[in-house]
Amino acid sequence: MTAMKPDRKAAQKKPALPRVEVGILGGTGLYEIEGLIDIREFKIKTPLGVPSEAYIVGSLGGKRVAFLSRHGRGHRLLPQDVNYRANIYGFKMLGVERIISVNSCGSLKEEIRPRDIVFCDQFYDRTRRVNSFFGGGIAAHISFAQPVCPELSGFLFATAVGLGVRAHLGGTYICIEGPAFSSKAESKIYRSWGCDVIGMTAATEAKLCREAEICYATMNLATDYDVWHADEESVSVGLILENLRLNIHNAKAIIRKAVETLPPHHDGVCDCREALKNTIVTNPALIPPAVKKRLKPIIDKYLS
Repeated sequence: MTAMKPDRKAAQKKPALPRVEVGILGGTGLYEIEGLIDIREFKIKTPLGVPSEAYIVGSLGGKRVAFLSRHGRGHRLLPQDVNYRANIYGFKMLGVERIISVNSCGSLKEEIRPRDIVFCDQFYDRTRRVNSFFGGGIAAHISFAQPVCPELSGFLFATAVGLGVRAHLGGTYICIEGPAFSSKAESKIYRSWGCDVIGMTAATEAKLCREAEICYATMNLATDYDVWHADEESVSVGLILENLRLNIHNAKAIIRKAVETLPPHHDGVCDCREALKNTIVTNPALIPPAVKKRLKPIIDKYLS
């Protein structure tokens, strides 16, 4: 009787990706969430490249969550080097419906003090990076009048207030290319435009989440007064890291409480889950098969 040879392909087959409810995007200083249990790491390769880091998947407050370090562990990636499309695509592959993003930012308003948290609801994008899944044979034009999910952002703000954290609901985030901080002239101009905080990442993520039909909210941790404030220390890496260290504790507490008490997504009143409806203008018959395959998790329900 001939012995059966082991099926190497079956043995090497990667485990199926888990289904995850909430995604957490960590920025500078936020590399883990205490209380996360049943932890597993998943290195995901997407058709759009490799995400910043492995996704840390576990349970938090009874919900399945996936954590991703935006700049990679040890903060290896500059804002312009982050593969934003792969990061959001990876969350989509995991079935994530809501993303809570944590970002450090500079304050452009006197009333937004360093160590405050701002839940911005508008963006002014001055970056020059790729910020869409579309192109290369398929065109779509999303609505971006309300760039963040009002339900998720409002819930996070209410959670922060309930925990006694000094927080602000609403405001405009101006997103610059970086990696250098602003000149004084630029900072003053951004203030004159009515912007509230300044950062280098959130606007790009918000646009991709809208295309991916994922609810997105951004928690912006104010670390400094940029360079416009005459009576305050100018922005520096040292100042940012020190204020972040003091603020990360609050951010983690908000995330833990919010995830634990977040109502089911089907009870929501936002329309983020249908953001692509009637936005794809290319004739489906003319979309290249390779593009359909590449964007299947995002566009398939509109082409079926």
